[in-house]
Amino acid sequence: MSYKQRAVSGIVWALWQQLSSKVVSFGISIFLARILEPSQFGLIAMLYLFISVGNSLLDGGLTASLIRTTDADQRDYSTVFYFNIIGSTFLYLLLFLTAPLIAAFYHQPLLTSVVRVYTLILIINAFFGVQSTLLVKELKFKKQTNIQIPSAIGGGILGIILAKLGYGVWSLVWMGLCTSFLSTAIHWITSKWRPALIFDKACFKKHIHFGYKMTLSGLIDTVYQNIYLIIIGKYFSATQLGYYSRADSISQLPISNISAAINKVTYPMFAEISNDPVQLKNVYKRLMQQVVFWNAPALILLSVIARPLFHILLTDKWLPAVPFFQLLCIGGIMYPLHSYNLNVLKVMGQSALFLRLEIIKKVLSVVGILLFIPFGIYGLLYFQLFFNVIAYYINSIYSGRLINYPVTEQVKDILPTVALAGSIGLCCYFLDRLLINDFFIPTMQIGILFIVFIGVYYSASLLIKLSAIKDFNQLILKR
Repeated sequence: MSYKQRAVSGIVWALWQQLSSKVVSFGISIFLARILEPSQFGLIAMLYLFISVGNSLLDGGLTASLIRTTDADQRDYSTVFYFNIIGSTFLYLLLFLTAPLIAAFYHQPLLTSVVRVYTLILIINAFFGVQSTLLVKELKFKKQTNIQIPSAIGGGILGIILAKLGYGVWSLVWMGLCTSFLSTAIHWITSKWRPALIFDKACFKKHIHFGYKMTLSGLIDTVYQNIYLIIIGKYFSATQLGYYSRADSISQLPISNISAAINKVTYPMFAEISNDPVQLKNVYKRLMQQVVFWNAPALILLSVIARPLFHILLTDKWLPAVPFFQLLCIGGIMYPLHSYNLNVLKVMGQSALFLRLEIIKKVLSVVGILLFIPFGIYGLLYFQLFFNVIAYYINSIYSGRLINYPVTEQVKDILPTVALAGSIGLCCYFLDRLLINDFFIPTMQIGILFIVFIGVYYSASLLIKLSAIKDFNQLILKR
């Protein structure tokens, strides 16, 4: 199988792995959102930063180094395993002691006990980090799917039962812990790898030398990704944060899944062909076009049908989240390409440049966020939309230089797809406002807009002969 075929096939499997488990989690979250109040989701959203930072410290650099190391053996895997266990325990103890400070920062006394229980997830997740890395390195995304789905279902069932019984925010806490525990158990049952009693200092130094820069980059990115949750949680109500976090989580269904699938496939694949810039550019270009071809219309369509979608799925108590959701969808069109560009830097061994770019982008972003706080949540969201474009431009400048694929050429390759999806979305928006909204129930409204959008988009793609639709037809449909 050629690299192009492996790339597209790998992304399809990775997307299936991501989407299948996330769709299950999404369905469970819909049930919970109909039972619980927005403020209860807001309380959990206040902790996303700490969980994400913990996972970034444990997963970011050393995991990337293991994937990049072609001759990794038992010494490498065991060393990383024990580091993850020790590190996660230390992080948990730190969070346990600082829980009252976190609660005081958000003016939410309940957070003290919630932090001390919920962050146990960090220790549980550390036990399957190496097994999960092995699956990614071997591109075994189907096996990952078979692990994630039952874990999500088991945790979700517990969460729904507890929510029905009136446990409120604690139903979300115990759901998260149960999901992590099940995922750990299934990883150990299905994986043949077991840690040996080895902690090799030389291996640790080798991985940490590459990994600490990636870890710092991951930490910076994690703090940035959660900075809106921090600011909204600090300066606005838990209910407003609940609206924002729910809008963000639904918009992330296509955004984060496509981005995660791209990361899982492109990093090990780019590593294989990093010594051939011509082939790397060719694979890079085709995958970028595929990403935009699917991501742009999905997010634009979601923004068009947002109001009836929230009405059906979450009930009218969540309708204030609709404008947040629409802006987040538009802003997320370019997001998967960020990590896609950064993967080129990683496989080319440019971890120092990777870190420098992350610092530059995040400093610019924080300055912008501070300037836009006086304009409220909408000011922050409009800035987020604008900065996503700037971040893509910064990333693509340097990755483009490494593979002789300049920004102007990249933009030329993706602009037709974005323009097509945007123009069809705008037409559907006015069609809805002028004709459909007043005459059809929400379910029919969504159905009509979906059929019109997809039909016109696919037909127009064939008519103007987009490269992405030709690749899709040749490598997926014909196979």
